[in-house]
Amino acid sequence: MPSSASTLRRITVLSGGVGGARFLQGLLHGLRSGVVAGGSADTEVTVVANTADDWWIHGLKVCPDLDTVMYTLGDGIDVERGWGRRDETWSARTELEAYGVEPTWFGLGDRDIATHLVRTQMLEAGYTLSQVTEALCRRWLTPVHGETVRLLPMTDDRVETNVAVADPDSPSGRRVVHFQEYWVRLRAAVAAEAVLAVGQDAATPAPGVLEAIGEADLVVLPPSNPVVSVGTILGVPGVREAIRATAAPVVGLSPIVGSSHVHGMAAQMLTSIGVEVSAGAVGAHYGARSGGGVLDGWLVDERDAAQVPALEEAGIRAAAVPLMMSDHDATAAMAAAAVSLVTSDPA
Repeated sequence: MPSSASTLRRITVLSGGVGGARFLQGLLHGLRSGVVAGGSADTEVTVVANTADDWWIHGLKVCPDLDTVMYTLGDGIDVERGWGRRDETWSARTELEAYGVEPTWFGLGDRDIATHLVRTQMLEAGYTLSQVTEALCRRWLTPVHGETVRLLPMTDDRVETNVAVADPDSPSGRRVVHFQEYWVRLRAAVAAEAVLAVGQDAATPAPGVLEAIGEADLVVLPPSNPVVSVGTILGVPGVREAIRATAAPVVGLSPIVGSSHVHGMAAQMLTSIGVEVSAGAVGAHYGARSGGGVLDGWLVDERDAAQVPALEEAGIRAAAVPLMMSDHDATAAMAAAAVSLVTSDPA
């Protein structure tokens, strides 16, 4: 439940890729500039990242959300794309296409391939994904953030998101594609009829995940996709229960502004599970902790201010503030508002 303002020694963030990574940049900026009340440059931030987007391609293990967070916070991201390496080249992709090797619609950059090679070799040598991620972060996060930022996969087990789409040529009238095919090849331009996280029910949280939630002073659900990013993390057995049990306040920021998402495909994914595409509906989907959900507080954009009263009635402390991550200062202000929402006494 929300508590009075106190020192934020540890913050845990459940993150997807681009949206979560950009929020994390602003959060860290806010902590180090003094904008976030109770925080400081010494505040430890643990990121629990979605791994259900992961897949194997050309014999390599690719972890898009882990890498997007790692590259972004390690100052190696291609800022314009929001994913992949800065100053990337694509010679390997060109050569694979010349050989006719499928899938040609998913390209791996030459610099990015090095990360996937290291990850794959370590996994095949018997290391867990958590151990591999820790090793990779020694290059990317430690030089920039020291020991104050830690990146954890949600699980070391294989979980893969699949999306069912209409297929009139199939006996069932639909076919199932990997999330990456839906997003990259189909560009989320066809309706998602169902979303399936294969392997999730048998997965266990990665080492450190439950502790990071239980020992946090604040838990944040950033403006990541509520179905296939934050939703898949919460779907790992034990994670949702840990969120409900933690003594820390839990606050989220809406990925929906006005009538649609700011980035990605949250609208398509919400429609696939029957949730209205609105900031208030997403907050209600997560639910109030007092009623068995996961939220104490929920920020919506100022243009969605009319949805605040219904959220409050549902037991979720809510407020409307600007939620466009236009730069680090704007995002830091969002993070500060989120902290204030659940750590200050109600007016």
